[in-house]
Amino acid sequence: MPSAVDVSEVTAVTVGSAVGAFSRARRRVLAVDEQAAVAARHRHDQLTKPAGSLGALEAVGARLAALSRSCPPPVPSPAAVAVFAGDHGVLARGVSPWPTEVTGQMVANFLAGGAAVNVLARHVGAAVVVVDVGVATDVPGGPNLVRARVRAGTADLSKGPAMSADEATAALDVGAAVADRLVAGGARCLLTGDMGIGNTTPSAVLIAAMTGSDAARVTGRGTGIDDERLATKTAVVAEALARVAGWDDPRAVLAEVGGLEIAALVGYIVGGAAAGVPVVLDGVIAAAAAVVAAGLVPDCVGYLLAGHRSAEPGATVALEHLSLAPLLDLGLRLGEGTGACLALPLACAAAAVLGEMATFGEAGVTDEHA
Repeated sequence: MPSAVDVSEVTAVTVGSAVGAFSRARRRVLAVDEQAAVAARHRHDQLTKPAGSLGALEAVGARLAALSRSCPPPVPSPAAVAVFAGDHGVLARGVSPWPTEVTGQMVANFLAGGAAVNVLARHVGAAVVVVDVGVATDVPGGPNLVRARVRAGTADLSKGPAMSADEATAALDVGAAVADRLVAGGARCLLTGDMGIGNTTPSAVLIAAMTGSDAARVTGRGTGIDDERLATKTAVVAEALARVAGWDDPRAVLAEVGGLEIAALVGYIVGGAAAGVPVVLDGVIAAAAAVVAAGLVPDCVGYLLAGHRSAEPGATVALEHLSLAPLLDLGLRLGEGTGACLALPLACAAAAVLGEMATFGEAGVTDEHA
């Protein structure tokens, strides 16, 4: 199923061309229209079915109505997945058994169309772009590659700032610019994707810092680490968390303990909200970006759909903090945007039901509640 999204302009995004994109986007984010959500819930009660019988799908439809300011809402298609990639200095602390080089190798795999996200995106008709915002190794070229590297990986967040404030801002700008150009290219739904060996560690720190949780509650096994490495990882998260505990500036926390791809995802989320389209979150990396985005631009939360509940514990903490119910719960922990792709058909179905299903009056069916 081919995508109708034109990604040609997106691949022209650079760090220089994106300057100021985040600030412009955050000024354009509006609160969603709750009256449209009320209208959607009322319409559901008039459709030829028992009230509430489509369960969570009805809530998704109401959310889509609110963010689109229309009832019925438009079907959120075509869609695009942006896979933001970056490396992490904290890998030196032994938080993952995988080497840094795998990030760049997986970027090459994405560009060749051979990764899980490529397969699932093709299945649901979504375009895929890959954004090098902080890979530490050389990345081959490709038609869907955005070369917007702010720096070659972050510094070790356990010893000091992961990046400077200016670098965090540059990554925010890249994410917002990518969102803006994808929507300009026809995307009516944005899916989050990520790649970065070791990135569940900064995600855990960010989620803990933004939600007031402790390290043990949000730190998981990532790629499947053993008990010894999990203990090391949890200790690293606790060390970094102690340094930012009590900080009330989400952007400062992001620079201190975040990742470049996470910062870009924050910008991407805000950019999608500014454009008035739904943003489907993937796993724990996207959830970490979402809690930071919510701290910076609270109204952006109304544009978010939680694609799935990641097996990483921090994801559940983040989704609860954002009051988002996951559409799927499949035990996924791959990332890349895979869970968001799997959830996309449900979002499309939620809108289609409101737009295409007959009411009792239209179908000549007796409504027992009439």
